[in-house]
Amino acid sequence: MPSILHIASADAWEAAKKAGSYRWSTRGKSLDDGATFIHASRPEQVSLVANVVYADATEPLCLLVIDTERLVSAVCYEEADGQTFPHIYGPLNLDAVVDVRPYERGSDGRWPVVTPQALS
Repeated sequence: MPSILHIASADAWEAAKKAGSYRWSTRGKSLDDGATFIHASRPEQVSLVANVVYADATEPLCLLVIDTERLVSAVCYEEADGQTFPHIYGPLNLDAVVDVRPYERGSDGRWPVVTPQALS
């Protein structure tokens, strides 16, 4: 199963389950506000993104584990900051989310590295 990850606030994920789809692009931006895609990452990119975008976050975060073969919306891999990131162009259908894992800061206050092995 090819999978990608999306960093979500726990509240946004709970709201998505009630609404029937997930529409948050990244922290503070949604498809409803004009964002064109949902930001996602490969496991080794998660901590990089979290330590920049969520550096001052105090709300509980979780990782949405997304099976790309189940996505209804298109996923494209695009260059950003010298890396290729997966972007989901449209709402995230809930049945593509195969796992939701809490994502907590390490004892050093930084968001930890996620390994591909941690997802199996």
